[in-house]
Parts: sequence; structure tokens; C-alpha cells
Amino acid sequence: MKPPQKDEVRKPTKTLAGVTPIAVMCAPKKCKHGTCLYCPSLEVPQSYTPKSPPVLRAERLKYNAREQVLSRLKAYELMHHPTSKIELIIMGGNFPEYDLKYKYDFVKLCYDALNGKKSKNLEQAKKINEKAKHRCVALCIESRPDTLVENPRAIKELLDFGCTRVELGVQCLDDSIYKFVNRGHTINEVIQATKLLKSFGFKIGYHMMLGLPKSTKQKDLAMFKKLFSSEDFKPDQLKIYPCQVLKGAGLANLYHKGKYKPYTKEEIEQIVVKIMRFIPNYCRVMRIMREIPPEYLIAGTTRIDLRKDIEESIRKNKFKINEIRYREIGFAYRDKKPNERLDSKLKLKITKYSASKGNEYFLELINKKNILFGLCRLRINKDSKDFIKAIVRELHVYGQSINIGEKSKSFIEQHRGLGKLLMKQAEALARKEKSDKLFVISGVGVREYYRKLGYKLQGSYMTKNL
Repeated sequence: MKPPQKDEVRKPTKTLAGVTPIAVMCAPKKCKHGTCLYCPSLEVPQSYTPKSPPVLRAERLKYNAREQVLSRLKAYELMHHPTSKIELIIMGGNFPEYDLKYKYDFVKLCYDALNGKKSKNLEQAKKINEKAKHRCVALCIESRPDTLVENPRAIKELLDFGCTRVELGVQCLDDSIYKFVNRGHTINEVIQATKLLKSFGFKIGYHMMLGLPKSTKQKDLAMFKKLFSSEDFKPDQLKIYPCQVLKGAGLANLYHKGKYKPYTKEEIEQIVVKIMRFIPNYCRVMRIMREIPPEYLIAGTTRIDLRKDIEESIRKNKFKINEIRYREIGFAYRDKKPNERLDSKLKLKITKYSASKGNEYFLELINKKNILFGLCRLRINKDSKDFIKAIVRELHVYGQSINIGEKSKSFIEQHRGLGKLLMKQAEALARKEKSDKLFVISGVGVREYYRKLGYKLQGSYMTKNL
């Protein structure tokens, strides 16, 4: 592959959402509950295959967190991407279930790599990162719902790490299916984990699976409708994974006996298009399909870029889609027609909804075509047990990411004061809800930004008296 030209950005989609994502993988570890029916066991991190790109990279670097981060930073710099605002994603399984020392050391090594220097401990590494060249503006960790509910230290650990987003392996909303696939928890743990995380300000993503054993297309559609009609759920993000039959998974035995058949590509497209039409404006569909190397796939579609076909179908039929990624300015600008002009005149839209014993305010800056430029999630906890009343769970300005300190050159880039505007509105709403203080769950690398807005560090949160 030839290196990019002087002003060329290779794979520009990587940073179109406003951050530069770096995924690191922890060392293989079996889940305590056992193995789910659909999950392969192939001597690599649980649920992955040996030739998945993140696994190949992690194995080459002996699962060293620091080396993985440095490798990705170098790759982004070679492709001419900005690297000052990093979203760190810890992959490979149920991270909160790992040994305590391993977890703290792993996260510290990630910060050390971003900082370009070694620290005495995690707290020092985080402090350095507040003003580092490569700042961790968001940190995502994957977990099972039951692990968070059963571990009394779980929330403290997540806050210690600087975590801002948790992806929960939910998969479905059916206890009978959970039992059949040996999931090891029930819907009740999903409800409890969701409430717990939201009350402390974390942004929540759900991993959901289509076509699991004992399910049907009708059940799957009803399940996704329940996700957004029941106050117990209402995730901020979704990853939708159609169930596939993989080598090394128990599901392969059922498939070979004729007792299980995965959805076809056409069936997946049909149901996902229906699902996309009722996903609300406050939820972002992060991904559709997993990247499974063909040699490990026994049955199921091989189309990794299925989302592209689905979105083409949506545009062809002129369906109205409200989910976030479809409306982001970065992707809207990329996909615009040659002579189409994108209006940059913005208005503020506020959506209020109830979820997990609290009120959520979803603030978004949009143009007349409903294209999204920035958002803010404000939660008002209503449970008397919650020690935080008002908390900003996310502040995000979309568009092409640019480095900290750089000035915006166009309306599709960041740094145009939209974040400050959204925070003022969030503060006004918090006052209206009779809160005398506003908390923000902030990535370590964004603390300096909030200090400029009058916030101070209190424990793991940025706070401001109203």
C-alpha cells in the first residue's frame, strides 16, 4: 500500500464522528459463567476468532496494552488522522471480571502510551493525560450485566479507570432464550445494571442479537420495540449482531443436526430496516454485523458491510430515520449528492423521556433537514438512593475531528462553540429541576475543557455549583 499524499487522509470515515477510536484487547480469559451456546472457544479472547484483525494485532504485541495503543497511534498518524482526541475502547471480553491488579495495570499502560511516559500509578497517569498530546476523551469498557450488579466495587473501578461508556452484552430480552443459550443471567440483571450505570452518569450501549435459537423475526421485532417503550431499558447506543454459526461454538452441533438455521442476508436486511425506522433520536446504532473471517463461519451471511445495503434501501424508499449515526453531519456530508447543499443554520431540539427511575433530557443541535451537529445527555435522577441529582452523561460535537487547539475551517468540523452552547442549556435545565449542582462524567482528557466552563474536579466527576 502506498503512503497517503501530503494532504490526503486515508480512510477518512475513521474520524468523521469527531473522535479517533483506539481499540485494545485484553488477554484471553474464560467467562466465569461458562460459555454461551453461540460463542466460539478458540484459545483467543472470548467470542473472537484467531484471525479477527484486533486479535491478530493483540497477539502480535502479546496483548500488551501500551504496545497496542502505540501501534494504533502510529497507524493513524501515518494515515494523517488527528490524534489529540482519543476514544479508548477495551475489548476482549468481560473486563470487570478480570483480576483487580490486571485491570488497573492494563488501564494505566493505556494512559502511559497516550502520555508518552511511564507513571507511578493510574492516578498519576490520568493527571498527566489531562494535558497530554494524545488525550483520552472517552473510555469504553465491555461488561456482562450480572457482573456489574454482583460486584460492589464495579462502579468505583469504572470511575477509577476514567470510564465514560459501558457496553452491556444484553443479546435479547427473553429469559427462556437466556436459559437455552446458557447466558447465565436474566432480564432482571439487565434492568438493574442499566439503572445503576445511568444513575452514575455512564453512557450505555447494548449488544443485541437477531435470530437467536428459540427466537423468530416477530419476536425479534417485538424485542426491539420493547427496548424503547419500556422505561427499564432505553439504551443510548446499539450494536446489532445477527446470530451466526461459528466454528468452536456449541451452536454448530444444533446446526449440523438441523435444529437451528440462521437468518439469510435478505431476512436480516428486512428486519433491520424495520428496526431502524422506530429507533428514537437519542440512540446511535454503532454497528450492524460483526467482522468474522469467512474460514470460521459455518452458516450465516458473510456480508460485513451489510449496513451499506440497509442504508441504501432506506434512502431508496425515503424512510424517515431518527437514529443518531444516520443523521450525523460527518456522514451526511460524505453521502450527500454532488449538487446538494447542506444548511448550517442550527436550532436546538430538546427531547424529554423517562428511563430507569429518572428523567432524561436529550439536547441536539440540528438543521432543517434534521442533520445532527451536536448533542448533550442530561439525566435527572429521581430515586432517593441516588447521591447525584443532575448529571451530564455525554457531550459530543459531531463532524470531522480536528486536533485540540486548532480552529474550525468549515461547518463540518468541530471547535465552533457548539459544546459550550449545549452545556449552557443543560445548566438551565438542571436549575429548572431544582438542582444546585451539575455533575459531568468526563473523559480524563476533557477535564481542561470543563475547567474553562467553570467546573472543578470532585472525585471522578467535573462539577459546578448552579
